[in-house]
Formats: sequence, structure tokens, C-alpha cells
Amino acid sequence: MTAPRIIRPDVRSVIQQPLTVGESPVWDEETGTLWFVDIQAPALVRLSASGKIDRFDMPAAIGALGLCRDHRIVVALQTGVHLFDPVSGDFELVSDPVGRHINCRLNDGKVGPDGHFWIGSFSEAKPQTDEAALYRVGADGRTRTVATGLTSSNGLAWSPDGRRMYHSDSRQCFLQAFDFDPDTGDLGDGRRLRGFTEDEGRPDGATTDRDGFYWSAGVSAGCLNRISPEGEIVEIYILPVAAPTMPCFGGPDLRTLFVTSLSTDRPGRFEAGTVIAFDVDAEGLPPFRFGADHPPG
Repeated sequence: MTAPRIIRPDVRSVIQQPLTVGESPVWDEETGTLWFVDIQAPALVRLSASGKIDRFDMPAAIGALGLCRDHRIVVALQTGVHLFDPVSGDFELVSDPVGRHINCRLNDGKVGPDGHFWIGSFSEAKPQTDEAALYRVGADGRTRTVATGLTSSNGLAWSPDGRRMYHSDSRQCFLQAFDFDPDTGDLGDGRRLRGFTEDEGRPDGATTDRDGFYWSAGVSAGCLNRISPEGEIVEIYILPVAAPTMPCFGGPDLRTLFVTSLSTDRPGRFEAGTVIAFDVDAEGLPPFRFGADHPPG
């Protein structure tokens, strides 16, 4: 096994306003806009190409977002999955996968190649339990539980051909992969690709590049791990933030990595959450959109 290449990228700051828990960056290639969330604020944030920031206050904690075909935003709130219209400010409930009977909230999520919103939950019990799960939510509200026994569902991403889905658990510290049917959203059996130590970085949010590598935010180690389809860490990007939470590709050529982070005092001093960016020698893929033309199921 070859030792991973260590890279210290030329990082630039994207925003000046501090975040509590920055998460879920999504690049809208149609408008040149970066969307992300501040979980505990709670707020949905839009950064335009001009640098203008629009902040949309949410009625409950927000875990993740996805783009919709009709230009609304699908948001995962404490109260369920909703469609949010940034123009009118209106919300429309799609599904409440978790309900109120267990102590979990919706966490990491992404729109998949099947046009559905894949969203996982996070145990808020103290100590945490394995009651969290992963759900598949359709635009018609139909919801399917696809994985259980989780503590902190995270790291959703798909291979370039849409035939493999990646998924991690940040607390159980593993990365797994599923065979995936991009037309039906059906999953094969999950298989573990690797586990992680705290020093390597607990696997938080993630993305994939056009060459099929998986980029995982190492939230406990201040780094971004680029991982081969076989599960080997091939590159480690050392970041100037202590707790990166999720990367996404953006920019006009999809060769800029945007990375969100959360507030922490882990370095021995308080560091607010933020969004950073840097250019890489890799190309991302545009995001999928909720409500795509696929058969229901």
C-alpha cells in the first residue's frame, strides 16, 4: 500500500460571517450559486457569484439541502423534509421520516441519480444510540427506510456512472458502498470499504470526482481525505480549519472545492465555522435535482 500524498492547498476564505455548524454545500451550476446550511442557527444560506449573501431563517434545525427541478430547495429540517421557495418563503412538507418517537434529527442528505432525496438521521440521545437510519424520499412523499442501526448517517455520494452509492457513519467511523440502480434507486448489499481513526479523520460529509474518487471531510483531523474506489486514502489535504464538515465541487469548471466547517475549541482556542475554497487538479460532477423523471418507487 502506497503512503498517501500530503497536500497543503492554497486556501481562500469564502465568507466573513461566522457559522455555528456549516454543512451541506451544494453548487448550482445553472446560476453559479453556492448553497449551504448553518445547522443550529438555523439557516439556509445562498452565496451568489457576485459575493452577495442571502440568508433564509429556518423554523427548525436544518441538516441538509438539495436542488429541485422547479428551482425550489429541498431541505431536511428537524420537523421533516420540506420544499422551500426562496422567492415566496413558503414551505411544503414532503415527508417526516423520523417522527417524534425517537431522539434523532435529520442530518446529511443529497439528491441521488434517481431524483430522490436520500437523507440520514443523527442520534441526539446522550449517550448516542444506534437508532439512526437512512431514508429515500420521493417528490410524492413516499419514503423508504433503506439502512438502520446507524448512529450518525453521513457521507452520501455516488460514483460518476451512478451505479455505486457511498455512505458513512461518523460515530461508528466506517465507510461503506452499495451497488445502486440509478433508475429505480434500488440498493444492493452494503460492503465496508474502510474504518477510520480519529487521527485519520472521522468521516463526515463527502463528494466524488469525475474519476471516481471519494472526498471525505475528516472532521476530527482538520483534513480532507481523497479515497480510491477500493477504499485506500491516496491524498490528504491539510486544511486551515480544525473541523471540516463537507466538501463540494463548484466553480465554472467544477474544479474548485468548497468546504464547510463547524465551530470548535478543539485547537485550544475558539474557531467559528466557515466556508473555505481551493482549486484542485480534479473535476467534480453537477448535482442531481429532486423530482427527476424516474418511475415512482
